[in-house]
Amino acid sequence: MELIFVRHGRPEHVVEVEGSADPALTEVGHQQAQRVGKWLMAAQLDALYVSPMQRARQTAAPLVTLSGMTAVVRDHLREFDHGGSSYIPTEVLKTTAPEAYRERIASGFVDEGFYQVQFMTDVVGAVDRIVADHRGQRVAVVCHGGVINAYLGYCLGFPDDDYMRFDVDYSSVSRVFVSSTFQRSIASINERPHFEGHPHLAVRGG
Repeated sequence: MELIFVRHGRPEHVVEVEGSADPALTEVGHQQAQRVGKWLMAAQLDALYVSPMQRARQTAAPLVTLSGMTAVVRDHLREFDHGGSSYIPTEVLKTTAPEAYRERIASGFVDEGFYQVQFMTDVVGAVDRIVADHRGQRVAVVCHGGVINAYLGYCLGFPDDDYMRFDVDYSSVSRVFVSSTFQRSIASINERPHFEGHPHLAVRGG
């Protein structure tokens, strides 16, 4: 079967809120979602799965409208930062505090009550359940950069605590083929042909 991973569009920057930050898409993010949704209509999808987080659900919304499909929500497709009270887009953090970003990745996010190994285990388990339910089909999974990195890292045999190696841009597409015996083959990472002719949407997501 073919897994089509879609990273969410560009989200808002949430400085601090009570409870968990769950940012919506920016205007550019909504435009990115429209473009990738229209482009994926040619894929003839059999199913659509989505993270419960707002930025992923809003990214999936145009495809839901165009296709008439139901987006099935799976909790373990959510990003590692889902419990945080603020949200800084990755490209902002890389630019404004590059050393803090590197330390954040290297630390395993222990300061946030999060552990990379458990996150990677949860993601792989959630995606493999989707694979088991859709053998021989083509399925889109709208989620997050950390989720996509976790599954790609698992496919490539990266260490559980060192898998965040790919910059997948906002509303980009990455494809993985999985056989009936769970042999995994990465077909592409970070596809963005849907932004051709729309350079203002080709924002590096980090």
